[in-house]
Amino acid sequence: MEKGKLVIPEENREFKKELLQIAVPVTLQCLMQSSFSVVDQIMTGQLGSISIAGIGIGGKFASIYSVVIAAVASVAGIMIAQYIGKKDTKEVGRSFYTNLAVSLIIVAIFTSLSMMIPSQILGLYTNDDATVQKGAEYLRIYALSFLPVAVMSIFSAYLRCVQAAKIPLYASIFASIANTVLNYVLIFGKAGFPVMGVKGAAWASVIAQLLGCIVTVFLFMILHRKRLWKIPFEIRRDKEQMKQYLVIFMPLLVCEFFWSLGENVYASIYGHVGTKAFAAMTLTNPLQALVIGALSGVAQAAGVMIGKRLGADNTKSAYQDAKKLMYTGLLCSILLSVMVVVFNKYYVLIFPVEEEVRQMTRHLLIAYALVAPVKVQNMILGGILRSGGRTTYVMVIDLIGTWIFGVPLGLLAAFVFQLPIAAVYFVLSMEECIRVMISLVIFKKKKWMHRL
Repeated sequence: MEKGKLVIPEENREFKKELLQIAVPVTLQCLMQSSFSVVDQIMTGQLGSISIAGIGIGGKFASIYSVVIAAVASVAGIMIAQYIGKKDTKEVGRSFYTNLAVSLIIVAIFTSLSMMIPSQILGLYTNDDATVQKGAEYLRIYALSFLPVAVMSIFSAYLRCVQAAKIPLYASIFASIANTVLNYVLIFGKAGFPVMGVKGAAWASVIAQLLGCIVTVFLFMILHRKRLWKIPFEIRRDKEQMKQYLVIFMPLLVCEFFWSLGENVYASIYGHVGTKAFAAMTLTNPLQALVIGALSGVAQAAGVMIGKRLGADNTKSAYQDAKKLMYTGLLCSILLSVMVVVFNKYYVLIFPVEEEVRQMTRHLLIAYALVAPVKVQNMILGGILRSGGRTTYVMVIDLIGTWIFGVPLGLLAAFVFQLPIAAVYFVLSMEECIRVMISLVIFKKKKWMHRL
């Protein structure tokens, strides 16, 4: 080593290189989607509070589907990452195609429910008939996007495991731009199209997701030939393999489903506080998504990077790198929270809504900024604990946080103490603190470190 010259250890350089290869494209992808969703929110915001709330409740039910598909994609990522670490190409292919098949079954279930009984489903969120009607119009059409979303999710999971995360990024950029252009054309009736309002927003999302899926699969096939990836087609599993798959998948499915169901209970609480309160909550979603999206790459990288190390039986490196990922997420989330507090007053001016709704939105964003660093830690810890396939830990943590603390606290704050919407949100978000404390205890015990 030359005198006065800092030498970065080789393992740190490799860690940073791998983190950047996975995290940066995923982060840019999420930020791109979130930034365009702000634009979309501005457009739909021109339609008034009822339309905003209608799209909000339609999107809340769709979010249950999204997290269930994300659970399948997460399982695919866990298995593919570990088997790549073990250099077992047969199991890589089996993991890819099995999870793709499972996702298609889920698509069929959610699409049927959304098209056949949307009003009955959305009536659980609010007793405002006009809002339910708008939400049902939106959901019936939006459900057509479920298939391309599922296909894109599984292909993206594989691509991130082979450090080709730029492909989902490119597809997402293309889809986000298409969604914004189509929203403008279809919502407001430009370029010869009729004014479609809420239905236009739904069709724009469907077409954009389909285009994103086509781009993802097309670029995947090109890279597949170029790099000679080996993904042998195999779905059939013997009894022992199926047991292992279900041990990983079922806790994660239960976890994501009931977490999302809890989020939908929260949405129902907001909706029953009032239409303006729900509209304000909906207006915070794009900015919340920007903050979470900015650090989702670290969470995605955590699952892939730690999974590969566990697959290669390098537990020491897995544990040390997991801590580095957590510190990175904490520092970045604190910085982003400060930015939300400083700039929220400018953000609310974008939307042509009542002054009361703007004030509610500002208060909600300040409450969000306070809990965002804890949310981010839970997101990263979730990716780390899942990487070993011990998904039961994550299931128990989320069920305790959401259903033993979050939902009861939300009901008490809204209906017993009748607090303002921002206070209701902050009180029920205290479940995030419970989850992070339990997660840290499990993390330090190292029992999650398991090789498939």
